[in-house]
Amino acid sequence: MKPRKAAARRPLPGSPFNVPEVPPPPLPHFVVQDKVSHDKYGLGHVVGVEEDIAVLVDFGTEIHRIIAPYPRLFKL
Repeated sequence: MKPRKAAARRPLPGSPFNVPEVPPPPLPHFVVQDKVSHDKYGLGHVVGVEEDIAVLVDFGTEIHRIIAPYPRLFKL
């Protein structure tokens, strides 16, 4: 005997779970020699860019690779 297949659920028109997916905001665009500020490391300048992946930032005492989406990195 075969088990019954579950019926596909139809979305309810008033459900709060039927919201369309919002696309993420665009990533900020950095170029070499941009002056930046980071919440943890302070002021620095961009020394390398990996498009949509990461940026290399020289903060004076050390260089850090900041991964996208750059939540705490701001262009000055």
